[in-house]
Amino acid sequence: MAKVKMISRIISQDLLAPDIYSLWLSADEIAAQAKPGQFISVYCNDSGRILPRPISICEIDRERGALRIVYRIAGKGTAEFAGMEPGETLEILGPLGNGFPMEEIRGKRVFLMGGGIGIPPMVQTAREAEADVTVIAGYRNSDIFLKEELAANGRLVIATEDGSVGTKGNVLDAVRENSLQADVIFACGPTPMLRAIKAYALEHQMICYLSMEERMACGIGACLACVCKSKEVDHHSNVKNKRICKDGPVFLSTEVEL
Repeated sequence: MAKVKMISRIISQDLLAPDIYSLWLSADEIAAQAKPGQFISVYCNDSGRILPRPISICEIDRERGALRIVYRIAGKGTAEFAGMEPGETLEILGPLGNGFPMEEIRGKRVFLMGGGIGIPPMVQTAREAEADVTVIAGYRNSDIFLKEELAANGRLVIATEDGSVGTKGNVLDAVRENSLQADVIFACGPTPMLRAIKAYALEHQMICYLSMEERMACGIGACLACVCKSKEVDHHSNVKNKRICKDGPVFLSTEVEL
């Protein structure tokens, strides 16, 4: 799959929740190749910020040649994006990463588990899943986003940390409270959440794939800024590190250390 670097035009931008923005971008060549769970690197127009921001793909509109990203303002780069208007342009690179192995869930029961800004990639994943889909989305509070999109392609179960919507607690609390069952888990979110999901999958002997959120720099595996420990060892018994941006961001849960 060839990576494409291009100038993309902003089609629309909307505020979904406090500091959470939805951005549609023209990206015909990237949209034609992109798969659920992949990401793009978005470059700032401010020359003082050289490194791009990696952002997961939320939706792919291949007919329009467009991509949707949903991001949280986390620094000056994403704050710059939030201030932009339709018609302005951004340089982007993609599609990047390996994405979710959709063939693994065909005809099966699957949990799509997202926490916080790990929720957006589950929209396209649910849409393309040829499976019995249960989306389990974890939020901090009642500032819910992407509810309609997630519910359109599967059963949606919500957990909030403060209990204001759905189950009080995290995504695994929602699984237990609702007596949910599945054969495979696809998950994306902060490391503590992924660590707990990995343990749950091992306990229940479930196949589990984790999309790891990590601070990235180059986005193409050259700088080694986003490595994680794997279960693999070389012929000297040294642990092999995995580059999250290049080898991932999706890994079989038993492949990596969390």
